[in-house]
Amino acid sequence: MNFGEIIKTTLTDMNIISAITSTIFIILLGFFCRKKGIFSDQVGKILTKVVLTVALPALAFNAFMQDIDHDTLKQGMNVLIWGLLIYVILIFISKPLFLKYKGDKQDTLRVLTIFGSTTFFGTPIVSAIYGPVGVMFCSIFNIGYRVFLYSYGYIKMSGLKMELKNIKTMFLNPIVLATFGGLFIWVFQGYLPQVTVAGVDGAMQQVAFLRIDQTAIWLFKPMTYLAGLASPLAWLAIGATLGEVSFKDAATDKTSWYYSFAKVILVPALNIVLLAILSVTGILPVNFEALATIVIMMATPTATVAAAYAISFDKEAILASNCSLISTVSAVLMTPIWIVILEIISKSGLF
Repeated sequence: MNFGEIIKTTLTDMNIISAITSTIFIILLGFFCRKKGIFSDQVGKILTKVVLTVALPALAFNAFMQDIDHDTLKQGMNVLIWGLLIYVILIFISKPLFLKYKGDKQDTLRVLTIFGSTTFFGTPIVSAIYGPVGVMFCSIFNIGYRVFLYSYGYIKMSGLKMELKNIKTMFLNPIVLATFGGLFIWVFQGYLPQVTVAGVDGAMQQVAFLRIDQTAIWLFKPMTYLAGLASPLAWLAIGATLGEVSFKDAATDKTSWYYSFAKVILVPALNIVLLAILSVTGILPVNFEALATIVIMMATPTATVAAAYAISFDKEAILASNCSLISTVSAVLMTPIWIVILEIISKSGLF
């Protein structure tokens, strides 16, 4: 298959195209509803809260309700390792990217570049395209993200030492609890007390009693419905948020455009290059689903928490707001392109 055929096959794959159009159309719907006054100025915040406290925890937990195999476990551990390493790498790489900026401006731009909206923006897209396995990789990857966001990110922006409240936020929010709970069940399901259930083919099989997809369908089914809300509600919230702010004011800020280029294009490209090298050399091999998940997660706009740090500690608050808007628009436009690029990489056999 030559390069032209790979592109043609990718662009005619209805699963890929429908995932891209679903994302764009629902974001545009949220934007339209806010501009027309159908959504109030509180809708974006309310939808965001529902997604973060209900839908995404259910999505993260359900993703681990599957049988474990050696290859998936190995990939998951490699994603976890990379999820820690990449933030260390970005801490160093971000310095020369913004060398011409000084003081608070450089600190803010670096933190905003290191931390993207992986949970709220990235996970729903990965879920729509790569399903439960992709969501599982998202959840594992986000362990390192949260550790660095609530430690390095907080210390860098506040100038203070780590506080107990951030440690609590790091480990006691619903998404983290659901991730660790699901991860524990997935990894140790062979060692947990077993119960006998009927399989899909009617044959009886032994499964861990905490595999609620098999042992408590009455509980798993409503969680499945809640998980299904994550993508559409997140996209509506993104559109509603974009409909509230003035793009014209932010668009005149050249720094925000440069930042968005670094965040949405350079950072995911860096991940592809480094992971390709690590995979070819066998140091930290990842499969295509793991690579695609990581790239989409790293091509996300400014993390809400990172922007909140800038506003709370009065470190270039206006710049942070402009960067958040421009990077969100850029990510909406670039995500379909990254998905196509990833599919071309997949069909060319590079991963």
